[in-house]
Amino acid sequence: MNARVPGARASPPPTPNEDTTLNDPNPNVDPGELAHFETYATRWWDPRGEFRTLHEINPLRLDYIRRRAPLGGVRVLDVGCGGGLLSEAMAREDARVTGIDMAETALSVARLHLLESGLEVDYRQTTAEALAAESPGAYDVITCLEMLEHVPDPESVIRACAALVRPGGHVFFSTLNRNPKSYLFAVVGAEYLLGLLPKGTHDYHKFIRPSELERWARRAGLSLTELTGLHYNPLTRGYHLGAGVDVNYLACCRRPDDAAEPA
Repeated sequence: MNARVPGARASPPPTPNEDTTLNDPNPNVDPGELAHFETYATRWWDPRGEFRTLHEINPLRLDYIRRRAPLGGVRVLDVGCGGGLLSEAMAREDARVTGIDMAETALSVARLHLLESGLEVDYRQTTAEALAAESPGAYDVITCLEMLEHVPDPESVIRACAALVRPGGHVFFSTLNRNPKSYLFAVVGAEYLLGLLPKGTHDYHKFIRPSELERWARRAGLSLTELTGLHYNPLTRGYHLGAGVDVNYLACCRRPDDAAEPA
């Protein structure tokens, strides 16, 4: 799929809320996943550390997003923002960014880095589901990158993103396909042979096939307009976007202009 959809005007900003650890007694959070990322969170902004892969692909991710949904002056929600790499990059594009995550240390690192960058990002400790109950339709663009494969119920996150984006707005996902090739490349290769990621970063059983993502998005009221592969070349040690979604892929979705509020 390769459809493009023009951008639209920004919606009014939601009312800011204070951090909470959620009143929801059963948030869509995997404690083991949370603990794994908290272990390395203080080194989030080290381009040679455990998150160097995120540093290397961040320019590609940003370019992919802004080519499909101009960011200047619009309200953007970064779901699973971690230490803020993508959030800050979008803020540099003059987007009004809110970043949400449940990892307390990562959010502290993200807030601290704002003092160095001088950018403005509203970081909150909450889930997409909780925020959707407070601010439906409040955002023009939503990003949820490298996050779906780390939660117990990815479809719940997709439903929340569909509720949070305004009619006509865009939602971007990125995740990993589930097949033997992705296991060899993303787990065996990236974590154990090449050392691109810390061991234990991914659980193969949580990988998501594009057909599953499309089905969940459609049930949530989103239209999947484009799938693009993210590829690593071990010879050049570089990343590029292109055809083929066997391993890593990005998905561009859009909420129709006349969409009713998702159930």
